[in-house]
Amino acid sequence: MTESSEPIADKPGPGVLVGNLGTAIKLTDLMLNGVSAEAARDGQTIKVWTRLCLTSDDRFFHRIVEGLSAHIEHRSAQAGHHTSLTRPSFILLVIHPDNTGDLWLDAAAVSLKILAKRSMGAGTVVFESDIADVTAMSFPLVEIGKEDRVVCIFREGWRFALFFDFNPNGDLAIEHMERDLGTLHRRLKYRDLYDAIADENVFARLIEAGWFPFVEILGREFRELANNCEAGFELDDVEAKLLTAFDAKRVETMFARWMAKPHFAGKERLLRSALNNFASGDSVAVLKIVLTEIEGILGAAYRKAHGKGARIKKLLEFAVQSAEKKAGQPDTLLFPSAFARYLKSHTFAEFDPVARTGKASSRHAVGHGEADADSYTQVRALHALLTLDQLAFYT
Repeated sequence: MTESSEPIADKPGPGVLVGNLGTAIKLTDLMLNGVSAEAARDGQTIKVWTRLCLTSDDRFFHRIVEGLSAHIEHRSAQAGHHTSLTRPSFILLVIHPDNTGDLWLDAAAVSLKILAKRSMGAGTVVFESDIADVTAMSFPLVEIGKEDRVVCIFREGWRFALFFDFNPNGDLAIEHMERDLGTLHRRLKYRDLYDAIADENVFARLIEAGWFPFVEILGREFRELANNCEAGFELDDVEAKLLTAFDAKRVETMFARWMAKPHFAGKERLLRSALNNFASGDSVAVLKIVLTEIEGILGAAYRKAHGKGARIKKLLEFAVQSAEKKAGQPDTLLFPSAFARYLKSHTFAEFDPVARTGKASSRHAVGHGEADADSYTQVRALHALLTLDQLAFYT
C-alpha cells in the first residue's frame, strides 16, 4: 500500500518507485447489483442497498461481507484462482458494465489525501505525527470508469471496513467514493479518538481539565490524556510530561503555522510576546495575551470572508463552519462540532462576576480581571496556545 498526500501520476517519473504491487485477477459474470436492506418472503417488495459504507462494528457488516465474498470467491475459482478473501488486508473489485471485473488483492496502490501539520515538499517522508486529518482515499493507478461498480473491503488494525457502490444510474461519483473511503479509513485508524469524544463521561472530564484532541497533540499524547480520564486518574503526571514536550522547537513550528495565516500575521508581535512568556514560565502574560487575541483573530478571518464584523457567538459558529468546509465534512479529525462545545464551555465559558468564580481558562473571566490568581497555570497557558493553534487549522 502506498500512502501519499499528493496524487500519483499514472507514469511515475524517473527515480520514483511508485506503482501497483501486483496485477488484477480478471473475473466474469459478476452479478452484483445490490444488497437487501430488509427481510421479505417470496413475492414481496423489499428495499435494496446499492451504496453503503460500514465498519466491522456495524450490525450488518459480517452478513453482507460474507455474501459478497462468497460470490467473488466463486467467480474467482471459475477463473482458475482459488483465493480466500479472509487473508488479504485490502480488497478492491472494479466491475465493468459487461459484468467483467478486476479483483485487486493487496495489489493496488492506495493514496491518502491528508491535511499536513507542517509544510513539506515532494518526496518528504510523512510520519503519523505529521497528519492533521485524512479526507480521502483513492487508487491512482487503477482505472475506474463512470459506469463501473466498486466494492472495497480493507483492514486497519483489528477492524475492517466495507464500501460498495453498485452505481445503478451508471454515473459513479468518484470524488464522493474517495471521500467516503477516507472517512472509513479515518474511522478505523482513529477509532479511539472518536470513542473518547462519544463517551460523555470521558469527554466531559477532558473539557473540565481543559483538554481536547487538538491537532498538535493528536496521537499518543492525546491518547494518554483520554486513557487517564477514562480510568479516573489524576492528570498531573501526564500534563507535566506534555509541558516538557513543548520545547522551543515545537512552539516555533506552531508559530510558523500561525504566521502563514493572514489573520494571524497581523498579531505577530503580540503572539511572539506570548510565546516568549510561555518559554519563561510566565503563564499570566500568556493567558492575558492569547485569550484576548483569539476573538480578534476570529474577527479578522470573519471580516475577510464576509466583509463585516460579528459578535462572539457568530464568530464561534463561523469557526466551526470553516472547519467543516475545509475538511469537506463535519466528522473529520478536526472535530469541529466537539470543538464548538469546548470553546463555549471552556475558552468562552461564562462566569459569575458577583461570586467571582472565574478561572484563567475563560476569556471572559480573564478579560474582566475576574479570574482567580491561582488559576493562572502553565498548563492553562498551554491550553490557550493549543486552542489558538486549532483555529489556525480551521480558518
